[in-house]
Amino acid sequence: MSIINKLSPKVADMIAAGEVVDRPASVIKELIENSIDADAHSITVEIRRGGMSYIRVTDDGKGMSAEDAPVAFLRHATSKLRDERGLEAIRTLGFRGEALAAISSVSRAELSTRERGADSGVTVNLEGGSGIGEGVTPAGCPEGTTIIIQDLFFNTPARFKFMKTDNAEGAACVNAALRQALSHPELSFRMIKDGAETFRTNGGGDVRDTVYALLGRDFALGLTAVPESGDDTMSVTGLVTAPKSARGNRTAQYFFVNGRYVKSPMLSAALERAFVNLLPGGRFPGCVLYIKMRENLVDVNVHPAKTEVKFMFERSVFDLVHYAVKGALTGTPPSTSEPYAADSSQLPEPPRAAPPLNTASALPEPVSYSHLSESVPSLQHQEVIHELYRRSDVPEHPAQIELSANAPNLPEYAYIGEAYGGYVILELPSELLFIDKHAAHERILFDRLKARKRLPMPQLLLAPSVIEPGREDAALILDNLPILERLGFSIDDFGNGALAVRQIPSDIELSGVAELIAEIAESIRLGDRPGNLSREDEVLSTVACKAAVKLGKNSDPREFAPLIGAVLSGQITHCPHGRPVSFSLPRDTIEKGIKRK
Repeated sequence: MSIINKLSPKVADMIAAGEVVDRPASVIKELIENSIDADAHSITVEIRRGGMSYIRVTDDGKGMSAEDAPVAFLRHATSKLRDERGLEAIRTLGFRGEALAAISSVSRAELSTRERGADSGVTVNLEGGSGIGEGVTPAGCPEGTTIIIQDLFFNTPARFKFMKTDNAEGAACVNAALRQALSHPELSFRMIKDGAETFRTNGGGDVRDTVYALLGRDFALGLTAVPESGDDTMSVTGLVTAPKSARGNRTAQYFFVNGRYVKSPMLSAALERAFVNLLPGGRFPGCVLYIKMRENLVDVNVHPAKTEVKFMFERSVFDLVHYAVKGALTGTPPSTSEPYAADSSQLPEPPRAAPPLNTASALPEPVSYSHLSESVPSLQHQEVIHELYRRSDVPEHPAQIELSANAPNLPEYAYIGEAYGGYVILELPSELLFIDKHAAHERILFDRLKARKRLPMPQLLLAPSVIEPGREDAALILDNLPILERLGFSIDDFGNGALAVRQIPSDIELSGVAELIAEIAESIRLGDRPGNLSREDEVLSTVACKAAVKLGKNSDPREFAPLIGAVLSGQITHCPHGRPVSFSLPRDTIEKGIKRK
């Protein structure tokens, strides 16, 4: 008995749809690419309920004839490719002939189209892929094409149940349209979400004007122009953020290769290497960079969604982007004479910027150690710490960090001092103990917030603070408002990816709210994944991190009482993200290092 079955065309189409269309944003991307390939000058996108119930894409392109319209929905039917030789130099965004077939197989689709110069147009209706090739209906419509997708995944409930909220899916749709609008500033785009216009570009071709309309005033004003560099074979131009406008994640990095938005760790690495010594760790530059090259030097057929590409000469592309950005930042012409230390093909992930090393400006002021020869009074450190530790204002269990009557006595120790403005040094009988005051304080605040018995005192702002985290991050924040409200935030949707912050926890400085909101959005994005904190815990840890005492400035020793007691008693050992809060250096190791043993 045969165990190998040949799938029906309908089932095969539904499986193929899962590779091309995984959410409404995928439909937006594919339909806009078809409009761009049809030489459209103006494109309008409209969605309702996050794109799950309604998507409409209208363009003024060249349209289709009555003969071509129904054929366009057949699998592997395309006007952009004729034979295998065309794969060597793909000049269009779409070419596989899978998009319309995949989309129509999991939705109710209606296509209205009219060729340029034709007297009338035609309409094609399909439901779940059925009706393909059954003819068309004459219709009066403008030149160009309009396609309406309704009830996405109505016949695939397994896929439907994995969709996110309407707000989150809608933000992803807007982001997909935004990337397409950025990729072609010479085209006019209009985005409508639930009856309200989200953005509009004028199609004038000016990149900075397009960025201003799509990404906001603050982002646009913080950009530096990257003059076009390269040659006819390969070139790059665009805009990059100034170091002071860097962000806490890579969501503001937009790379376009021959008009196609791509995700590329190698391009991110080239960009970020140009910012070495300009950004601290954990900060990332943003960009809108356009890379043009001969079609036979890039393979766009390596991913079903065509968001990843493969370059024939990765090292050359890396150097092109790296030196062009570096030249824009330093005000010098790009040069590729500077050797690169590593092969760019071996860069799976972009490196983080490192602080400057061995530079006079990076060295601290000379420190005098003459006071070490003076007699050092004991100050009865241990007794003082114990007393302050007992009096410290801290929450109860499980965030308890103060000693109770049944708590074990702290080991004998002496307070030595604080190193580098962040590490408390204690002398114990057999070791030196270094405590990271920021990590320890962060853990205390995290446990306090998680205990829910002592929430932060909220502070109402005299005037709302309007921030622009971006449409996708704003949607994440709005979808998780109950968590933030319990922490003392009051945030409203201000429209177009902006948020109005009306209330913040008292421990948070207003000047750091925008950065904090961006980090909370990133935490939410990382939450509920294996190996990470839960979504709510990610938010709590981000707030605790921002409110915790910072490194770089020495503190009053009496402030360390809760930290020292909590660490020595073993009540806290790691920060919320698993990093140790202390490090010990055994006495034997010290004595061996100086050859006493």
